[in-house]
Amino acid sequence: MEYISNFFNSTGIAQLIGDPALLVKTLIMYAIVGVLFYLAVVKGFEPLLLLPIAFGMLLANLPGADLFHMEKFFLGDHIDIQQIISEGSLIDFLYLGVKLGIYPSLIFLGVGAMTDFSPLIANPKSLFLGASAQFGVFAAYFGAIMIGFKENAAAAIGIIGGADGPTAILVTKILAPTLLGAIAIAAYSYMALIPMIQPPLMKLFTTKKERSVVMTTLRPVSTVEKVAFPAIVTLIVVMIVPDAAPLVGFLMFGNLLNVSGVTDRLSKTAQNELINIVTIFLGVSVGATANAENFLSPTTLYIIVLGLIAFMLSTIGGLLAGKLMYILTKGKINPLIGSAGVSAVPMAARVSQIVGQKENPSNFLLMHAMGPNVAGVIGSAVAAGVFLTLFK
Repeated sequence: MEYISNFFNSTGIAQLIGDPALLVKTLIMYAIVGVLFYLAVVKGFEPLLLLPIAFGMLLANLPGADLFHMEKFFLGDHIDIQQIISEGSLIDFLYLGVKLGIYPSLIFLGVGAMTDFSPLIANPKSLFLGASAQFGVFAAYFGAIMIGFKENAAAAIGIIGGADGPTAILVTKILAPTLLGAIAIAAYSYMALIPMIQPPLMKLFTTKKERSVVMTTLRPVSTVEKVAFPAIVTLIVVMIVPDAAPLVGFLMFGNLLNVSGVTDRLSKTAQNELINIVTIFLGVSVGATANAENFLSPTTLYIIVLGLIAFMLSTIGGLLAGKLMYILTKGKINPLIGSAGVSAVPMAARVSQIVGQKENPSNFLLMHAMGPNVAGVIGSAVAAGVFLTLFK
């Protein structure tokens, strides 16, 4: 009986029964995990990201599993690698890729290899739309300051408005690591909910006439332009905002692998095996930071609300910039492509296409929307670099 008693007392069930407060918090976290599973599996919203994050949350909230020790990473900038090697558990090792800023940059490498920058090169005015769609980032930053967040935490919250998960993770792990779980989950959840969040705003801020505009076909882009673009953008952006180098540099390097025509194997590896492996490690390790103790707090609620406001304001900023371009070009630009200025590639561009085609079945906005969409990726990386320069 003593062996049975000792075994039972070592189980997670005994820990939950012995601590009613822990039991309630754990059940709430399981409910949140269930919602994320539902969005990923049933609704198909960003499953490659939400599913690993949700399972990481589940692992972090298993009593007694002891897979992740947050205190080893969140006590200042110094990391005792030897202590982690000798005392760490599985997710401690995986989380090193987040703490050292490795995963977000490798994700950008894969994104760059998968992204076609031709629409942006063919229509440089798209940069204005991508920049305008960062409005929510800075609006949320000031909003967070007003309700009492410190500057570094406010910057991490604001970056949710860029609709770019890896960027949000990189900024947060440097400026406000204890908020990483809440910010990452908010960022990826709103990215997944783009088809639900954006269309009502698009209809609210544009007229039927504007949504029905058929844009002319983009000009062909030469191979020389495609190859020169990544190098030029890297030089210009990093010269101005050096802290954007890890994201912009790897984004453009990935794209160069794709368009150069001589590194097909490397490009395919970045697009497939590498980004898939890193996505698994990133999702699980980020999800593991969301344990009940630090996730179930008023701060998390504020982050979720501010993140939604940031994302909505970014969408509105892009739409208003699109309306301005519609006026300046005398009706040649469909304002719907402005909403694609948030950097969720290519989902935001697809939403612009879907909404535009509902108004006019002969409307094909996808390639036009990809211009602001990829400009938004660059814009969010620049915004991240600005915050890191100011507050790290």
